[in-house]
Amino acid sequence: MRAKTASTNTPDGPARPSSRTFSINGQVLTAPKPPGGLHLVATPIGNLGDITLRALETLAGVDIIACEDTRITRRLTERYAIAAQLTPYHEHNAALARPKILERLAQGAAIALVSDAGTPLISDPGFKLVREACAAGHQVTALPGPSSVLAALSVAALPTDRFYFEGFLPPKPTARRARLAELSRIDATLVMFESGNRVQDTLADLAAIMGERDAAICRELTKMHEDIRRAPLSELAKSLNSLETRGEFVLVIAPPKAAPAMTADALDDLLRKRLALESVKDAVAHAAELSGRSRREIYARALELARDCTERATDRQTTSKGAHGQD
Repeated sequence: MRAKTASTNTPDGPARPSSRTFSINGQVLTAPKPPGGLHLVATPIGNLGDITLRALETLAGVDIIACEDTRITRRLTERYAIAAQLTPYHEHNAALARPKILERLAQGAAIALVSDAGTPLISDPGFKLVREACAAGHQVTALPGPSSVLAALSVAALPTDRFYFEGFLPPKPTARRARLAELSRIDATLVMFESGNRVQDTLADLAAIMGERDAAICRELTKMHEDIRRAPLSELAKSLNSLETRGEFVLVIAPPKAAPAMTADALDDLLRKRLALESVKDAVAHAAELSGRSRREIYARALELARDCTERATDRQTTSKGAHGQD
């Protein structure tokens, strides 16, 4: 049930409740006004219960909530009985809305920035606002919380020590395939967003370009119909016709598998051939690209082989001189 709040009129915007409160399970709590500045508030990616207490206090206490879509953010504020002024801030109005927000910050206002879901600035237009707020000397504070990128990584069962976030791929097939070819060379787990109307085509391209890499299709994370499929890309591509395409997708793809290291004998053969044609430095650089072994190991072995070649050449010269002397 929505908490009742009194309102006061302000000369520079719609009325702001004089009582800054929010409600959890029917219990009305008072929220202190946050210090002036821009507060980056992470919001749920699907399940409204994933909001943090700190986020609720901030959303209830700020003067303004800047959001991508006021209709979506209002679902959250109404769920927790937050009577806040919502103002749209999205890619289509950012150039006009940004100066107004910066002006309010200059007046000492506390403003929350939220995206439709998840952590602000991840695939939304908040970057320029944050940059300009910082340049103007305003305090910018992050309130961490839900993130579809990290949620997908945590359930994908793929390496998480290094990952590369791509965001949305190009929508046109030629540009998408070209970008996937570039991404295939990155030695890290890949994370990307995709829309339901393109996810089947994207998965087919991924299978064609990245082959047998393991992957996870994460659909509707944290929502009622959450669905996660884990399999090699080639297998996932075979089941595209049965894939439910309604909802929001995060795709996670394993890094490329390391090629087996070259054997010691094969490395010696390669180094001997290269040392006969070029310097130790160049031979080592060439072998490092092909062998899968460490540069330090290759350099040490190259020095040994170069020294052996020099010693054998010296021995042959000495033997040749001795033979001529006997004649």
